[in-house]
Amino acid sequence: MADLQHHQQLQQGQISKKDSGNSSTLSISRDFRTIKKMLDDPRFSRIILPIQQNTTVTLPVGPGPQRDHQAFPHHLVTITSLKDEVLVLNSLQRPKKITIVGSNGKTYGLLCKPKDDLRKDCRFMEFNMMVNRLLKKDAAARKKQLHIRTYAVVPLSGDSGIVEWVDNTKLLRVILQGLYAECNMGMTKTETKNTFAKLQQIKQHTPTKQKREEFIKLFKNTMLARHPPVLSEWFRRTFPDPSSWFTARQKYTQTTAVISMVGYVVGLGDRHAENIMFDLTNGETVHVDFDCLFEKGESFDWPEKVPFRLTHNLVDAFGVTGVEGTFRLSCVDTMRVMRNEKDSLLSVLNSFVHDPLVEWARPDKRGYQVDRGRQHTRSEAHMKDKAQEIMKTIEKKLNGQMGKNAHAKLPISTEGQVHKLISDSTDVTNLSQMYIGWAPFY
Repeated sequence: MADLQHHQQLQQGQISKKDSGNSSTLSISRDFRTIKKMLDDPRFSRIILPIQQNTTVTLPVGPGPQRDHQAFPHHLVTITSLKDEVLVLNSLQRPKKITIVGSNGKTYGLLCKPKDDLRKDCRFMEFNMMVNRLLKKDAAARKKQLHIRTYAVVPLSGDSGIVEWVDNTKLLRVILQGLYAECNMGMTKTETKNTFAKLQQIKQHTPTKQKREEFIKLFKNTMLARHPPVLSEWFRRTFPDPSSWFTARQKYTQTTAVISMVGYVVGLGDRHAENIMFDLTNGETVHVDFDCLFEKGESFDWPEKVPFRLTHNLVDAFGVTGVEGTFRLSCVDTMRVMRNEKDSLLSVLNSFVHDPLVEWARPDKRGYQVDRGRQHTRSEAHMKDKAQEIMKTIEKKLNGQMGKNAHAKLPISTEGQVHKLISDSTDVTNLSQMYIGWAPFY
């Protein structure tokens, strides 16, 4: 769980800005006495627990007036008390995991994350929920149970918020590191550092015509050679029963396909191995950290070259058919639904990208140099132009227009668009030019 927590640090909120020092745990009764006193007060009013089941709105489906329709659950879970132990995660911002006892007697985890703007994550999660509703409306997608794993994200301010803790999940990086360690494979930190130095040298000093060949050579001979595909082995171990293994592999493949297509449409980047988790109970893919949206990854020092993550390990876990079969068909169904529901999706995204709270050019929290040479405070006119540019890009994708000069190209079929995206994501040339911290060899 400690390794999973290291990843989920990327997403979650804060109850206090009190310095936790080097401690791995804190105490509510000792370190947050005000909170304990407030909860123990008999006058303390019931507060709804910020979890997805409490915040999901159910819209009426029948015709005519729906005066008796209940938009929210009949029995909302409220906060009764807090478990005394607060777990402090070992990330830069030291987010804190708290455990709340609900009015139904069950316990719920929340990650309180300081110094991180979760407003984008919240809006993107709302968009994902709408995509889920559209997929449920479509007969083919509903039959396959296509969906994105979602969870509650509650921004408290511009630099803090709370994220629902996702139980029973494990990081992609942790899984692969463990498997490689067992067979004495994988690169050490020193080897990774030396490999990155070679990549930097190729990028800065190799003639343009030779760069591609040098990148590919280093990628194949050094990175891939030390990291063979092993993720399918993890699925066999985690789900030893043939029936559970098959079901988990199907769910993994389908959820990976849906988030890949949705991520492509909204320009989701930064899909490194600590932003992807797998559910230990059913194999589903869970993504976190949605700050890198609307092609922001293309402005990194090492620009992102792939539309979504589809490395050899992810493909290996799809089974013998690889990207064919379930994955490709699920991608086609998801893209078809989004293209058919283009107007609905664009209306939601239009309010998203025009949101004055969204900062298009703030410094990237991972330290990448983004939009270098531009001012971080932009005029209203420039913000409007940027939003319109983003909306045009998304609309072209939903029209089936691809490439740098998409406006000048004719739309292609859904199947053709999916084929192109899969080809670009698995292309060794593209993967070899990705930032080494993104781990294209995983």
